[in-house]
Amino acid sequence: MVGGERPAGGAGVVGVLGARGGAGATVTAAALAAELARRGTAVLVDTGPGPSLDTVLGLEAHPGLRWPDLGGARGAVDPVLLAGNLMRWGRCAVLPTDDARPGPPPAAALADVLRALRSAYGSVVLDLDRAALLGGGRGPSRESGAGGVPVEGGAPGGPSGGPPGGPGHQDARGPTLLAACSTVLVVVPRDVPAVAGARLLRDGLVGDGRRVGLVARGPAPGGLGVEEVAAAVGLPVAEQPGPRDRGDV
Repeated sequence: MVGGERPAGGAGVVGVLGARGGAGATVTAAALAAELARRGTAVLVDTGPGPSLDTVLGLEAHPGLRWPDLGGARGAVDPVLLAGNLMRWGRCAVLPTDDARPGPPPAAALADVLRALRSAYGSVVLDLDRAALLGGGRGPSRESGAGGVPVEGGAPGGPSGGPPGGPGHQDARGPTLLAACSTVLVVVPRDVPAVAGARLLRDGLVGDGRRVGLVARGPAPGGLGVEEVAAAVGLPVAEQPGPRDRGDV
């Protein structure tokens, strides 16, 4: 499990994922990170292959580390230097993937980088890759040097083992991402396919003392109410973060 002590007063590590494609998980994760950044320190983290958060938030031209720069991060990643090299979205730090170097975060570096982020920020919001949690992620992961972030006791950068996506490949990111989360929010549009998708995810998310809640989104073409969705999925309703405009943090 990803360890490390987080600064006092934060929300810990909150994972946000959609019950189905197009559920609005990225928008929800960004809104939550923006709100948490108003209250303390927060970072919004990409975990999927793309499109990257810097593209979604209009930060493509902003300087800062992206996941491919951290492919060689091993061991004790310096949290202060890592935080100092991330791009900013108003008050919120952002660690995106890179559409110019496509692929999900490098699995071998994921746990160590998340540990450093937990040490640097009161709240870490993960835009979770649903495919990775279901064990079906297949995107290639491009690993490179550590982007100037000091790493103690770790091996130099470069891929270990065969490339992701090969025959019999099981995405290694899923267990690492889930173990890092103290809270998981499942974004569920109020329709039958989304409810079915949330039920499929639910049992794999609950456990290890993790809080799991539901964020229901409208409209409801079939008339499903929020409480009906929660009852059908079997998860409690979580407080839904309010909408935020791009850059309004």
